[in-house]
Amino acid sequence: MVSCVLNSNIILNLKKSVLFLLIIIPLSVFSQDFSVNGKIYDSKNTAISYANIILLSKQDSTIISGTSSNNLGDFFLNKIKPDNYILKVSFIGFNTYTKVIQIDKNVDLATIVLLETKQNLAEVAVVVKKPSVKKEADRLIFNVANTALSEGTMLEVLRSTPGVLVIDNSIRIKNASPTVYINDKKVHLSGDELAQLLEGSPANSIKSIEVITNPPSKYDASSGAVLNIVMDKNLITGYRGSVFTNYTQGVFPRSNVGTTNFYKTEKINVFANYSFTQSKINRESHEIVNFLENDAISEKWTTDIDRNTWSKTHNFNLNLDYFFDDANTLSFSTNLLFLPYYKYKINSETVIEDDVTSSPNNFKSSNLSRDRKHNLGFDLDYVHTFKNEAKLSLNVHYTVYNYNRKQGVLSRYFYEDTSNNTSNAFNTKANQGTDIYTSQLDYSATINETSSFSAGIKSSFIIGESDITQFDVVGSSETLNTDNSDAFNYNEDILAAYFSYEKKWEKWSLSAGFRIEQTNIKGASPITNEENKQDYFKGFPTFSLKHQLTEKVNTYVNYKRYVDRPSYQSLNPFKYYLNDNTIVTGNPNLQPAFVDHFVLGTTINEKYTFEAYYNHSDANFLELPIQDNVENQIIFTPINLRNTVEYGFDFSTYFNVSKNWFVYFATSFYNVQDLATLNNERLKTDTWSNYSELSNDFSFLRDKSLSANLAIVYLGKNQQGFQTVDGRLATNLAIKKTILKKKATLSLSASDLFNAQDFTVNAKYLDQNNSRYSNLDNRYIKLGFSYKFGNTTLETNERTKGRKERDRLEKN
Repeated sequence: MVSCVLNSNIILNLKKSVLFLLIIIPLSVFSQDFSVNGKIYDSKNTAISYANIILLSKQDSTIISGTSSNNLGDFFLNKIKPDNYILKVSFIGFNTYTKVIQIDKNVDLATIVLLETKQNLAEVAVVVKKPSVKKEADRLIFNVANTALSEGTMLEVLRSTPGVLVIDNSIRIKNASPTVYINDKKVHLSGDELAQLLEGSPANSIKSIEVITNPPSKYDASSGAVLNIVMDKNLITGYRGSVFTNYTQGVFPRSNVGTTNFYKTEKINVFANYSFTQSKINRESHEIVNFLENDAISEKWTTDIDRNTWSKTHNFNLNLDYFFDDANTLSFSTNLLFLPYYKYKINSETVIEDDVTSSPNNFKSSNLSRDRKHNLGFDLDYVHTFKNEAKLSLNVHYTVYNYNRKQGVLSRYFYEDTSNNTSNAFNTKANQGTDIYTSQLDYSATINETSSFSAGIKSSFIIGESDITQFDVVGSSETLNTDNSDAFNYNEDILAAYFSYEKKWEKWSLSAGFRIEQTNIKGASPITNEENKQDYFKGFPTFSLKHQLTEKVNTYVNYKRYVDRPSYQSLNPFKYYLNDNTIVTGNPNLQPAFVDHFVLGTTINEKYTFEAYYNHSDANFLELPIQDNVENQIIFTPINLRNTVEYGFDFSTYFNVSKNWFVYFATSFYNVQDLATLNNERLKTDTWSNYSELSNDFSFLRDKSLSANLAIVYLGKNQQGFQTVDGRLATNLAIKKTILKKKATLSLSASDLFNAQDFTVNAKYLDQNNSRYSNLDNRYIKLGFSYKFGNTTLETNERTKGRKERDRLEKN
């Protein structure tokens, strides 16, 4: 698809990337380190291989280092700084050995003897825990390992994560779409693709979810809020695997099946995950459009729409780490999504009420689309750790995206005089190809015991080509419609650099950073010769200051500036006709929005948090249904507002009601003000709303093998642009029970228990008068089963790689 000219552009862009990465990073002085070695034997004087040896800080029990014994029972830990430590040695079927050691020289522990337990291997179990919440100045950490939520999917965990709202596969934090990371690696997929990945990925390897509302400067300037899914880290040699399957019954059945496999030696880590998901999703809506003439209703169109989608999705994730030595690691990762089958069918019937006899009484439309696409991401990472624990990391990334759609639309019009009945039909073919190249270099170092520094640079180059061809159908013949056929070429170059500094005092802590980005964007239509360019250089500061007022009370202030860039699809001028009168189109003149975010908060007793926040967004953009009262059409297109101001007051708390019942509660009262000029008229709206969440986690039975989570979220009537959205109530229940001697798990979950997630959107301003009621397929029951094999005490290096730029490939 890419021409010779584009190939030269790629080479030029890669040269830019290489030149941009040529910087000199100062290295700190080296420090004295020591080692610990020994042998692991049983009571019969037989060497124990693959025993787990972990060295923890005596002060706070954090893991400092770890290894496994070799075939002779020997182990060796090096590069240990002088201090007091706790050494733990464990192996399945043996009692854990614990010893406090002081390291001020090389330590030889000689022989450590492990004593056998009376418990059989099959009886060893992981205790089911309750989720826990930790609130920090810039983030909330939700720990979910070994809870009822951990046997669902990643998407189900997000539905129960405090402060996160998932409705119709759209993930929101504070009325904004977050950037999703896994182990601090960006997941760069479109909204639907991200939902498919998270729905097809098991949650049993998740350690915690970090909801970062004030991300540091190392994150892209477009990361207003970040969801970081932290996977369990591994220090233990061996192999483990699992198989899982889920069956979901909504309006229609859906299912997924998959397997995860992990293997670690002293030199390599390998993780491979595959899942296959097959689904049929239903969505119904009832829409009313009042077309106006001279401020009076001239025609009322009432439409009932039934949408069904069929899909078969393959997800494959591979991570390979190679440890040259303790200081150098090379990693290769792939994140592959294949969608060979996707069918989208829309049937609608519209009843027209007017006083004009020449107009049809009603019309029926059918729209059938068949899609094929793939999104393939590849990463290569190199990390070097210096003797002073400073780190230098390099990442290069490539994504290739390809999308094809064939669409057929038929509309039939019915009159009182049936002899006037008519029909209209057309077919379209649409293609999109996108290549993304990024490179990033980061350096971080500890200055002293109370301060640290990090800096980095990044380059990204994006080349996209897309085209659409429409054929009008008359009888059995097709005629090219040049007015509705087009092509669009897109180029985006971003060069960025950042630095960040952290400092702690006795009662104060500071985190500050600054990021700069140079952005060049060019969108062009080779058919119409229309061209749009954007060229801007911007700075993005971040700041967080925390003060410990008393032993139990702290206060903090956060500030961040970020940019919200339009998706590629939002800039694409193509017109997609759902029927003759409903059009979805992009806006090539759409500008990025720049947002200033302020937070003032206080935490009492580490459990009660009060916050006040203020957001100001210049040129905020959103998709609105614009009704054309002359042509009797509804056009869904994104537009820029002049600005959006949001401010609010938040409260959150968490506590144990009893030893078996944990509660998290949060509520937010906020105001949204939108200001814009539409049709040369100034328009302003102002709405207060409420968001509240209650999450309950329970554990049952003496061995805690039965657990449950019940999450209730209320979203009050709110404002989206100049539309008002009805309030809704979201409920999710998850139950988990371990069986088969703790090797297998049964899970049962249910969503939308009270059938209260459907909503109506109303638009009534200027010459706009329409409403849409949506009945989503989000009420379901899911039954899941998973089985673990191999060394089930092994933890995983699982992470999904990607790049931020992939988020904007498409937003359907």
